[in-house]
This record gives sequence, structure tokens and C-alpha cells, in this order.
Amino acid sequence: MEDKIKTLAEWIKDSTYTVVFTGAGMSTEAGIPDFRSKTGLWKKYDPIKMASVDAMHNNSREFYEFYRTRLKTLSDAQPHKGHKILAELETQGMIQAIITQNVDGLHHRAGSKRVIELHGTLREAECIKCGRIYEADVLEKSDIPKCKCGGLIKPGVILFGEMLPAEALRQADLETRRSHLFIVIGSSLEVSPANYFPLQAKHTGAKLVFINLDPTDMDDHADLLIRGKAGEVLEKLFITYFRS
Repeated sequence: MEDKIKTLAEWIKDSTYTVVFTGAGMSTEAGIPDFRSKTGLWKKYDPIKMASVDAMHNNSREFYEFYRTRLKTLSDAQPHKGHKILAELETQGMIQAIITQNVDGLHHRAGSKRVIELHGTLREAECIKCGRIYEADVLEKSDIPKCKCGGLIKPGVILFGEMLPAEALRQADLETRRSHLFIVIGSSLEVSPANYFPLQAKHTGAKLVFINLDPTDMDDHADLLIRGKAGEVLEKLFITYFRS
């Protein structure tokens, strides 16, 4: 692994535009469960059913109970060393953007500035009728929170049954095409658009790096594969090659 981390450090230093793409594996180290794992929170709730437009309208009380539980889980979590290292590398000018599938806001809390959230964020809530934006804690103030206009207030995440936000997709595509180095961290790359962006980066000439604990079906496309937990790999990278 040491040789691979050295290679990654050299590529980062040589790159003129580095983009990082993070998935659930980036957040599990902070204590936020991956819904595919069917452990912890997901023993009680089926996220495919509960995190949906249908549940919001037809099973509202359980839907909002589910999201209040998610917010409690999030409030107990803190950015880990990997999140903080990515933020520091951005400060050093080594990373130009982060594209994330995660909705927990941990990249922002760690200090990263240029973050594109493909699936929205649990840091906010939004009225489905008038579009007014609220702080997320509005979801905890009543069983079924409603806006002054009478519309339901939904979590600021993309629910099953909704389209991904066009502007976030546009920004992510632009950053991907700009990249000279594209680093995937903690993503299984099993769903779209997660499996689009790495291939797009490769197609436009970027070096492609995967840092994952487990193999993915796209590993053959990577120029560099590093097996390990996000925080541990990034810590070794930073301490050895980037700490001032």
C-alpha cells in the first residue's frame, strides 16, 4: 500500500485539477450507517420505502419519524480525519472540488468549500409547495411539519421517486470534465450517476483512482486501486506527503 500511496501523492502534486468523488464509505467511519448494510437504523426502517415521495404523502407520520431519527444520528456524528484532510488539501490548493453522494453535510462541517451534493442535504428542509428553505430542525418541531403556505416541508434530500437536481448534475459534470485527476473514495459505484462520473473523467483524459474497502465492478477502469478505509488511507497520505 505504501507504494500506491506514494504514487497517489505524486499524482496529486502533479495534477492541475483534482476532483474527489465520495460515497457512503466516506461516512460510515463517522458512524452514519449505509442503508445497504441493513444494520442499525435500517433494521427498523426500509429506506427504499421510507425515503420516498409516496411515504411522505401516504405514510406521513412514519416518514417524518424516520427523518427525525436520521437527524439524531447525524447530530451524533462528527467529521472524521478523512473529511478534515480533504478540507486541508483543498486549502492547500491540491483539491479543486468534491462531488458527493452523501447527504450528511460532513464535508461542509469539516471545512470543505467546493462541495457538490448530488442527493441534496439533511442540513436543510424545503416546502414542496412554495420552495421556502428552512433549517433542518424544523422537521423536529411537529409530527407533520408544514409551511406558512400550507405545503409540506420535506427534508432537503432527494427522495426515491424524485429526479436528481439538474444544477448539481450540471456542476458535477463540469468539474468531472475539468479534472486531470479523479479520486473515488468509499463508493460502490453501483448506481447512476455514480457510475457515470468516473468513466466520464477517464474518457476526457483524467487519471482515475479508487480508494475503497471493497472491490467494485468498475475496478478494471482505475489507473490506481487502493484498498482500505477512507480515513486511514487519507491520514497516511497526508502525514507522509502533505503535512507542513
